Parts: sequence; C-alpha cells; structure tokens
Amino acid sequence: MALSRASGYRTSDPSHLGRTRGARVMCAVALVAVCVNASTKVSAHGRRVHTPAAQFEAVSRGRAATGTVSVDTTQAHALGSFSPPRAFGAGVDAQNAGAVPLIYTPGNIATMLTAGLGTVTYRLYTELSVQDWHWNPLGTWSDQSDGDGYWTGAPAQSSPSVVNSYGYRLPHRGFTFDQGNNDDYSRLTDGDLTTYWKSDPYLDQTYTGESDALHPQWIVVDLGAKKSVDAMRIAWANPYATTYAVQYWTGDDAIDDPADGTWATFPNGAVSGATGGTVTLQLATSARKVEFVRVLMSASSGTCDTHGSSDPRDCLGFAIDEVGVGTLAGSAFHDLVVHAPNHKQTVTYASSVDPWHAPANEASDEEQAGLDIVYQSGLTRGLPAIVPVAMLYGTPDDAAAEIAYLEARGYAIGHVELGEEPDGQYVTPEDDAALFVQWANALHAVDPTLQLGGPVFQGSSGDVQTWPDAHGNVSWLNRFLNYLDAHGALGQLAFMSFEHYPFDGCSTNYERNLLAEPALVSGIVKTWEGDGLPAGTPLLVTESNYAANTTAEFQGIAGALWYADAAADFMENGASGFYLYEYEPDPVVNYAHCPNGWGSWGPWDATQNYTIAAPASQYFAAQLVTQQWSDPVDATHVVYPSKSSVVDSRKRPIVASHALLRPDGQWAVMLVNKDPVNAYTVSLSFDGPSGTHHFASPVASDVLSPAQYVWHSDGSNGYPSPDGPFAATYLSGGPSATYSLPAASITVLRGTLGR
Repeated sequence: MALSRASGYRTSDPSHLGRTRGARVMCAVALVAVCVNASTKVSAHGRRVHTPAAQFEAVSRGRAATGTVSVDTTQAHALGSFSPPRAFGAGVDAQNAGAVPLIYTPGNIATMLTAGLGTVTYRLYTELSVQDWHWNPLGTWSDQSDGDGYWTGAPAQSSPSVVNSYGYRLPHRGFTFDQGNNDDYSRLTDGDLTTYWKSDPYLDQTYTGESDALHPQWIVVDLGAKKSVDAMRIAWANPYATTYAVQYWTGDDAIDDPADGTWATFPNGAVSGATGGTVTLQLATSARKVEFVRVLMSASSGTCDTHGSSDPRDCLGFAIDEVGVGTLAGSAFHDLVVHAPNHKQTVTYASSVDPWHAPANEASDEEQAGLDIVYQSGLTRGLPAIVPVAMLYGTPDDAAAEIAYLEARGYAIGHVELGEEPDGQYVTPEDDAALFVQWANALHAVDPTLQLGGPVFQGSSGDVQTWPDAHGNVSWLNRFLNYLDAHGALGQLAFMSFEHYPFDGCSTNYERNLLAEPALVSGIVKTWEGDGLPAGTPLLVTESNYAANTTAEFQGIAGALWYADAAADFMENGASGFYLYEYEPDPVVNYAHCPNGWGSWGPWDATQNYTIAAPASQYFAAQLVTQQWSDPVDATHVVYPSKSSVVDSRKRPIVASHALLRPDGQWAVMLVNKDPVNAYTVSLSFDGPSGTHHFASPVASDVLSPAQYVWHSDGSNGYPSPDGPFAATYLSGGPSATYSLPAASITVLRGTLGR
C-alpha cells in the first residue's frame, strides 16, 4: 500500500527549471505519471521520437522478475565512511573565449547549487594543451628588460579579482599533437632552423640534485609505419647534448603500447664527447625497419640558448633545432621526415618542454575561470576546494605565488593537485616525481599544512604503463612512488588522485557498460594498492563521467544510472571523493563525431549562451545521491555491504544495491536497475548479529526512471521530456514488503528498521 508523502519533506524540486524552448512542450510530471505514453510522437522538428521502451535494446528479456536484496549490518563489516558534501562534488574547467562571465551568473549558480553537489575541483586544461597557466593575468616576467621568460603571478595585495585566466603556448614545444585544443605543433620538425625544442630546466641536475643521467631527456620521431632507417640528422641548438644515444623501438607501438617492447641503441648510435652543431650519423651498416626513433640525452653542454645568460634556466637542459631520420648513401642523406609548421609534419614527442614564453604566446581563444570568480560566486558553498598548480609547464615560484594568493584572500583550500595527466603528456614517472618533490617543497614553504597530491592520471581502467626501466618495471605509479620513497618525499603525497572515464561514448549498449562498471571500479582501486600506494592514502576521483567523449548517453537515463552506481561503488571501495565532470552548463556538441555523439558533460541542458535551460539526467541522479541516499550534512555516513540476487549469467548484479547508515539513524538503500527493458520486484532484509530486520513503515521512496525523465536526441536541438522531478512517495515496510524497480531506474529506499 502506498502512503502519501508528508508535506514539507526536505527535497529540491527541480520543476522550476523546465521551460519551453521554441515550440517544444515540456510535460509536467506528478510523482509516477508518464506523459509520453504513445508508441511514437512527432517532435517540434517533424521527426518521429520513440517512447522510452522503444529506445532501449531488447537485450534482457526472459530474466527473473523477482529477487532479494540483503544488507549486512555487522559493524565490523562496514566498507568505509564519508561526508557527502566533501565526497560528492564536481569539476570546473576551461571554456571558450567569453564564456566565463556568461556561466557564472547568479541565476546559473543558484540552479547549479540545487544539484546538491559539494566540493568543487578546479581542472587545469592548460596542462593538456602544453601551455603555461597564468592563473593571475597580472604578474612579472623573469626577463623584465625584454618582457618575456618565466612567469610568476602577482600577489593578492596588488591584484583585482580575477574573472578570466589564460594559457600561454610554449614556443619551445616538442609535441606535434596534444590532448587539449591541439592548435600548436612541434619545433623539431617544423622546417625552421630559427625555432627549437628545449627540455624543462627543472629536470636538470641543478634542480633535481642528481645526475642528468638519472633524468635523461628524449625526443621520439614517429615515422608512421616501419621504414628502412640507417641514419639520422640532428641540428643541435644550445644547450646541446654531449652524451646521447639514438635508439629504435623493438615493439609495435612505443607510444600507445609502451610495455611491449624496449628501446635498442643502433650499432653506431651511442655518442659521447659531442660538440653540437648539425651532425649526420651513420647509425648502422645496414638499414633496419623501424617506426619509432628516439634520441636519449644524458649529459648537457650547459651552453645558453637564444635568450642569453642572464637567467641560468636558459642554459640548462637540451635543445634541438630540427631532426631528420632516413638513410645515408655516401654523403647523400635521404630524409623520411616531413618538415612543416603544422600537423602535416612528421609526428614527434618530447620528454618535457621548457616553460619559457612571451606575451604574444597567449591562447586567447580559450579561458579558465578566474580563481576569484569561482570562490566568490558561492559555488564552493564555503567548503575547501580542490585547486591545481601548473607543474609540467610552469615553475615552482608561480605555484607558490598562487597558493599564497588564495590564502591571503581567505579562500579555503582542501587539496592541491600538482599538474594534471602526466601519463597523457608521456612524462616518465621519475621526471614527474622529481618535479613533484620540487613543487612540494616550494608549496610547503608557503604553508606546511597543505594537502598535496597527484599524479592525476587521465581516465584509465588499468595500471598505467610506461617504457620498462633497467629492471623491466613498466608500472608508472609504482616507479613514481618508489622515487618519492627513495628521496624521503613519500610523506608529501597526502592523497592520490586520478580520473575515471570508463566507456566509449559512441556505444549504444549501455546495459553492457553498466554491468561492467563495478568490476572496473574495484579493479582500479586494487591496482593502485598493488602498485604500492601506502595504506590509508585517500583516493580522490577528481574528474569522472560515463565517457571521455560527449555522447547522448550523458543526457540520457544511462548517464544517471552510471553516476549513481559509480559514485556509490567508489565509496564502497574506499575512495574519499568522487567528482562529476563537469559542473558548468555547456551546450551539447558532437565531440565524439559519432551518430549518438551529441551531448554534454554534466547535469545540464544549456543554451548556446551557457544559460541552464533544463536539468538533465545526472542532475536528478546527483540529487538522489546527495540528498536522498545520503543526508546533505557534513557528517559521517557509513557504507555497508549489500547483495542483490538479480544477476546476469556472469553473476554481475543487474540490480545493483548500495546500503548506507546515515547520521540521522536512518538506513538508505539505493537500487540501480541497469536493465533497459525489464522491471523487477525485490524484497529487502537487513541481516546482522541481532538477527534479520526490515524497514518499518513508512519507507521513503524516491525513483528516477523513464517515467520521469527521457532525453530526445536531435543533434544540437536535443531536449528532455519528461524532465523530472523524480517520483517521491512513502511505502509500507515490514517483512512481507516488496519494492518495484522500473526498468532503467534508480530507486532510493530510506527509513528505520523494525523487527
């Protein structure tokens, strides 16, 4: 028997968000009423829009319609604990030029806060774009006479509030492509002998305190396919390598499959006592079929680059004007490399990049929200935020200035991430760890209590691998931790952070993906533990969503099911924080370039002017997780094991169950039915040392299903209808009570226990 919901029940009603756009009609849904009830209907654009049942693949028919869910209430068996406002949050990131003021309006902020998300994590897109981040547009250049060099942001006392901040491209870049805006190119194969790649001076022995041979810098040339190679031409710049080796990769793919192969030095590839200039090397007497060629540099000349000798950083590391790879016949060098100042050039990679740059290098077509506008908007709720400092392409002085700025303005800092996605930038773990140590020392000199962490892996479902070291070790994290430990710096790693994007967004079989997610979550946590992460180190998933590519699955019901299940899965596996990407309203785009690719990260359907037009599926899922499953208070919630009998042939729960003991004394069980076709009815028991218990009446029930929410894909004109709110009611409890779970749904049941 259903009981009516008591008036005044604490919930956030999102119905005020729904509004018509053009000729579209948004349905008002009361509790479980379904407004899309015909087999098809015609959209405002004249296209046929299928109803929810017709949208899903019929892959689940024939499964048992009933099942049981049991919760283990033994206190000693608890899986972990968390505080919802700190554990569940969202990320803010770079935007198109001019977007930040449009996003951070009082109306948008007020609506964003109704999602119930807490901690804000600031993402650093400039690291992906091989750019230095000017977190403060005001500051000083190291070469004040020329107005260029290495940048340090200005202190709070001399700065107005920052609304927009920008990245600056690095003119000594060695990457052809990057994982950001990808609007620059490598100077190694640009055909211009007046430009050059230069390595990061902070990886020189002057700053690392150890031999350059322990941090050899490298460049890699990818010929695109295996080709005959017996020679290389290198036009060295200053500082040049006095000792280096030219090598080839023995495996298939040195970049995307670094664990399967080794670097072998060409028979005549080892060079010592070099004096710079342009050299053509006969690497072997007979050509070898190779695709990837590496120059590994282990000793520097210390001669100064084109910027002079006033700054010692201009004289550290290694620099190359141009490289060629091919064959040598007599004195005639046949070059296989395409030299062009664009992406048509032969592809190269580099170990690091010198962060030297100039005002003209500003990337004005994208911007990061100023730290001031984020904090002052109210979006952080006064909670400590997770903030980044530029590390791969910045300086420790600038990082220290940023933290001093934030603290001078009284902004709460919870955690500080050092850099972002070093694995995506192909940084070796020892180099990243050496930078981490330098940055940690600089930051702790400002505030010894700062919680510093990383390495902020890009989304990975397995161990991050790198080229084997002398011992054959290919585990990136294990080697990173080993370096910190050997240098007495492991204690400075206060948390380990990583990103989680488990699926291909273009797949339309979301049930298959959702069934796989729990094993991916537990597997990646066990991987980090197996790599040697010290016990008790907090795990923060500082950026996550269903896929790394935008897709209609984000806005569809699949996005909601994934978020609820993944958020709970990570809490059950010991994570301290799980943060949705992203918080800001962005219009849908087809980033994935596939038929169902039109979508947007995060919980909103937004206009082209970045105004929230309506909530999307992950909005309602976030409300269920943060305000119904958990109590929206900064207090300890305890996660307990639970088991569902509704499983597939591989014993994976079709109905996932997540049990929580809240600080208000109520038990909450979140049930995620991943079946897009079938509904299930389950009974629920709580089993512990004192016997078996059940919910006492009344039981609060909150449900999100296609009866409450459906996304209609229509390219850039996609829209939700119906568009919430989730169905809220009270149900009867007791030993004989059963609970109906609609297909493709999230159900939160909450109450107290009776005998």
